[in-house]
Amino acid sequence: PDRGCRVSAADLAEQWRELLGDDVIAEIHERVQATPELSPEAIDDLRRVLAMPAGRRASRASAAADAA
Repeated sequence: PDRGCRVSAADLAEQWRELLGDDVIAEIHERVQATPELSPEAIDDLRRVLAMPAGRRASRASAAADAA
């Protein structure tokens, strides 16, 4: 939904830079670069969890039908 707040990527990056500082941002970039690639299995697991957090059912209608 459009909340009327448009911030460009450059403006957002500048806000982060002002809040965190160059040293912290450089450390974040270093840590991201040092992170190993995820295996295809790990990616599949993450997709499954993010698609159904906390084991929620795919739809409320099916949950209501199961409860009846």
